[in-house]
Amino acid sequence: MKVEPSMLGYRTLGLSAAIVSGRTARVALFCLGGLLLSPLLSAPAPALDAQDARATAAASTPLPIFKDPRAALRAGLESYHGGDTRASVEALRYAADGGEAIAAWKLARMYADGDGVPRDDRKAFDYFAKIVEHFSNDDPSPSERSLAANAFNALGAYLRGGVANAQIAADPERAFDLFRYAAVFLRNGDAQYNVARMYLEGVGVKKDPRQAMNWLDLAARKGHAQAQALLGQLMLEGSAAERPRGLMFLTLAKASASDRPSEQWITDAHAKALASASDADRRAAEGMAASYLKRRD
Repeated sequence: MKVEPSMLGYRTLGLSAAIVSGRTARVALFCLGGLLLSPLLSAPAPALDAQDARATAAASTPLPIFKDPRAALRAGLESYHGGDTRASVEALRYAADGGEAIAAWKLARMYADGDGVPRDDRKAFDYFAKIVEHFSNDDPSPSERSLAANAFNALGAYLRGGVANAQIAADPERAFDLFRYAAVFLRNGDAQYNVARMYLEGVGVKKDPRQAMNWLDLAARKGHAQAQALLGQLMLEGSAAERPRGLMFLTLAKASASDRPSEQWITDAHAKALASASDADRRAAEGMAASYLKRRD
């Protein structure tokens, strides 16, 4: 479905990120030595003046490096995987300025993660914003949906809390719009989880626990470990009838969680819930988990 910018609210987002616009190009430098004047070489030389003018014009004209932005993208990715970060960044900038969204995304991720370049949240923000603007006019192809969703989520995360030392002001309302777009139109699990968190905490939108539960359920059905864990915790805090289902979601979350420190809370929450659960709740949760996985598969 083609989504007009007004549906997302891009006109109200006011994303005025300073996008890097200069094309990277190598320039041939011509150095002219001083003319050695002597009484024997004192006659005017108009032909030399014309030649010098042509050389100066040629030196000020950027020489193309790549055939087109797509060729630059290929070269940039090859250089990145080959360990030549400098050449990679130059090529990817050329490609990004030429409209290659993948190049802009790669640069954004490199600067956001400090991957081969010094970490720079401002540059990462600007490149993520460039991708969002790109997909405000063109729907992502199936192969670009994950990339687009990643950019919406990353830009929303920057705007949710802001980054003072990168001169990125917090704007939770805009962040919510970005998350919601990726959650609704791109059906992205990370975005659905982010929308749920904002509804749950009342950040950028009016607090609404019921809406939060609905969005968590959507993300949980995609196997999103954090959504499963948070949904499970909320259910354990509810009625007694919901506790086995809550333990089920925490069990699923622990099974699919990574070993990253940021997801250690999932393992801890599951252990706590399991220790306090009755034998009946444990058995019910196990049966529910098996049935849930069977239906999902």
